[in-house]
Amino acid sequence: MSSAATRTSQSSTETPSAAEPPAVPETRAAPEPRAFEPAAVELRAAVDYADYRLVPARRPWRWVGTVVVAIGVAAIVWSLATNPRWEWGVVAQWFTAKSVVNGLVETLKLTAISGALGFILGFILALMRLSASPLLVSVSWTFSWIFRSTPLLVQMLLWYNLGYLYEKISLGIPFTDIRFFEAQTTTLISQFAAAVLGLTLNQAAYSAEIIRGGILSVDQGQLEAAAALGIPAWRRSTRIVLPQAMRAILPTAFNEIIGLVKGTSIVYVLAYSELFYTVQVIYNRTQQVLPLLLVATLWYVVITSVLSVFQYYIERHYSKGAVRTLPLTPLQKARKFFATHAPVNTAGRK
Repeated sequence: MSSAATRTSQSSTETPSAAEPPAVPETRAAPEPRAFEPAAVELRAAVDYADYRLVPARRPWRWVGTVVVAIGVAAIVWSLATNPRWEWGVVAQWFTAKSVVNGLVETLKLTAISGALGFILGFILALMRLSASPLLVSVSWTFSWIFRSTPLLVQMLLWYNLGYLYEKISLGIPFTDIRFFEAQTTTLISQFAAAVLGLTLNQAAYSAEIIRGGILSVDQGQLEAAAALGIPAWRRSTRIVLPQAMRAILPTAFNEIIGLVKGTSIVYVLAYSELFYTVQVIYNRTQQVLPLLLVATLWYVVITSVLSVFQYYIERHYSKGAVRTLPLTPLQKARKFFATHAPVNTAGRK
C-alpha cells in the first residue's frame, strides 16, 4: 500500500501538470542603437594638390646607359666625319649620278616584279599544300624543298644557261607533234628573264611557307562557326581567315621583301645592270672602291627604310582586330613625347 502510493507520488512529480503552461524559450533583447558618431561617417574634405611640388622619379641607371650609348654614337659619328679615307665628296658625286640612278631603277624593277609574282605563286602553293589532294600536297612540298635547298646563285646560273639543256622552248599538246609556239631558248631567256625567274621561284618557295603558317595560325573554330552560319567558303577565306592571318604573315613577308631587295645584288653574275653591278663597273674603272660601295649601301638603306615605313602602317591597319587601341604613329608619338616632357610651370608652388 505504501509502495504503490510512493510510485504514484513519484510519477506525479515527474510529469508536468496539465494546468501548467509550457516553457517559453528565452529571447534576447535587441541591442540598443549606438549613438550617432559624426566623426566616423563624415567624408574627408578633398585635398588640393595644386600647391604640392612635383618630384620626378629618379632613374640613375637609365641616365648612365644613355650617357654611355651617346658617347659611343658620338665617337662613331666623329670617326665617319673626320676620317678622310671615307671620301664623302666622292660619295656625294656618285650618289645621284645617272648611271647609279639607272641601276637603282633596275633594282626596284626586279624587286617589284619578282616580289609580286613570288607571293602570288607562293599563295597558290600554300593553298595546294593545305588541300586534301595528295598530288597537290606532294607537288607543293617538292617545289619548296627543291628551291629552298639550292643556293640562289646556282638557280640564276641554271636559268641563264637553260639553252644548253633545251635548245628550243615550245608550247603545245604534250606527247604529240602539235605545237602552238616555239622559239630559241637563248632568245627567250635573256639576262632580265633569268634574273626574274630565279628571284621569283626562290621567293615563291619561301612565301608559300610563310602564307601557310599564317593561315594555320587562325583558330579553326572560327571557320566552323562561320560554316555553321552558312557563310560561303570564299567569303570565309577573304573576310575571316586572311585578315587574321595577315597579322602573322606581314612581319615575315616584309623581311622577305627586304631580303629580296638586297638579293637582287646577286644578279651581277649575269652582268645585268642593276645597282650593285653598276657600282662594280664604276669602281673597276675609277678604283674608288670604298666610296662607291658606300653609295650602293646608302641606297639599300633608303629602300629598306621606306619599306619599313610601309610595313609599320600596314601592320597597324591589320591590328584593328587584335588590340583595343591602335598603336601610335611616329608623328603621334613625337607629339605625345613633347606634350609629356613640356616644362611644368612651378611658379607659386611650394
